[in-house]
Amino acid sequence: MDKQIEVLIKKDDTVPFHNKACYCIGTGRMNLALRYEYHKQLEKVQNEIGFSYIRGHGLFCDDMAIYQTYEEDGVEKVEYNFTYVDMVFDDYLSLGLKPFVELGFMPEKLASGSQTIFYWKGNVTPPSDYGKWAELIKATINHWISRYGLEEVRTWLFEVWNEPNLPGFWKGADMQEYFRLYEVSSKAVKECDTRLRVGGPAICGVDDERWLRLFLAFCSEHKTPLDFVTRHAYATEMPVREGHYDYQKLRSQEVFLSELRTSRDIIDSFSEYAGMEMHITEFNTSYTPLNPIHDTNLNAAYVAGLLNEMGDVCASYSYWTFGDVFEEAGVAYTPFSGSFGLLANGMIPKPTYYTFLFFQKLQGQAVARGKQYVVTRDGEGNLRGICWNPVEESHREELTLSLRFEMENGEYLLVTKLVDENTCNPLKDWINLGNPANPSKEQLELLRECSRPYITTKAIMVQEQTAEIQIILSDNGICYFELKKITRNTDRGFREELIKGALV
Repeated sequence: MDKQIEVLIKKDDTVPFHNKACYCIGTGRMNLALRYEYHKQLEKVQNEIGFSYIRGHGLFCDDMAIYQTYEEDGVEKVEYNFTYVDMVFDDYLSLGLKPFVELGFMPEKLASGSQTIFYWKGNVTPPSDYGKWAELIKATINHWISRYGLEEVRTWLFEVWNEPNLPGFWKGADMQEYFRLYEVSSKAVKECDTRLRVGGPAICGVDDERWLRLFLAFCSEHKTPLDFVTRHAYATEMPVREGHYDYQKLRSQEVFLSELRTSRDIIDSFSEYAGMEMHITEFNTSYTPLNPIHDTNLNAAYVAGLLNEMGDVCASYSYWTFGDVFEEAGVAYTPFSGSFGLLANGMIPKPTYYTFLFFQKLQGQAVARGKQYVVTRDGEGNLRGICWNPVEESHREELTLSLRFEMENGEYLLVTKLVDENTCNPLKDWINLGNPANPSKEQLELLRECSRPYITTKAIMVQEQTAEIQIILSDNGICYFELKKITRNTDRGFREELIKGALV
């Protein structure tokens, strides 16, 4: 059944809206940042969207080469090599990104076991020597302070490990062992400077309520440093595997958001942590990098609904990830492999790329907000808004959004930018090309051309201080619009009514 929404926005209307869509973005492991395609993708994302922080795995993995040992006079000694991490962090900072530092995984020479995760074999066992682990953290942070300055590093955030409530990411999902890791790690961070901010437990949605309560109770009882709380959030059920791909059903947005509200309530139930920042350091629809949903218009429309509401309970929420140079499950076979990124390999923007670009453009005070739209007004009276229409099932469900605004009389320009299954759907176009695993230069250029929004402009004359616009969205469409006052400056002799095609 088609849906119609009618909204009247009065001149002085305001509504709450906390837009943190571009606070942080996820990446793969640190070592990938040394690759040219990775840099190109991140540079494009930063030039066009512009995130503030970046978070990824593998800081202390062996391919970053930080933790080194050697033998001298029969004694094993430790030294540190910051060559690669300097290259990576220098590049991040040059692109306007601050690190949201994940402290993990375990260097092989410091690990207590051999259990690893992912194609790139990140070690997920506790340290064999917690003292050496603490010294590794302190040496790395002090190196950053020396290189970038204390005031800069104080603006970074430090998170201890990744999803320790899963046995794949932390040996045995051993809660007490993680609490020990967190205590040692957080104190090591604070030894470098007491104003550095550290948090955890970076849990995901498995036994998460119990983990969070007991983690906070541990920190409270042991007076363990805690400046913010982190968790992850994904929106799909268990996958069904077909060849290289995973297929999953989406949970409702309300179920997704209720999980975050529950975490917020747990934090606030501790008097010393009430109101403490909660950062979602990973979120997406699916948690597997093999799910084609990430490449779809459905993903873009669904994520828009999350960006509209997550700021109500979260200090930030970091989309996992910015690009598809990513190897958790191995190297992708095709440019549309179902990986997490906003950009497919070959520099192809996916529909969700524009979800973030559109939210980045929202400025000023929110004046209207519903489950499928948000509108803001800036200091000059210009209106900007986004509407979206996620439809997972196979039936068609068109959305008509009718907006009436109270505003000053005059001439206005209405700009709309539409992303839907017909106008901006590079996955569909790639399929139409024959699913090429390794597209040619010409095919890549065509896919990039097909991955652009459909843009329209229209002049509107506002009289009697009322304007009305109507936006129609097909399944999984998302539309950004602006309504800006204009002043004409017509050249002498220019007569649009005499020019064929000028007035349509």
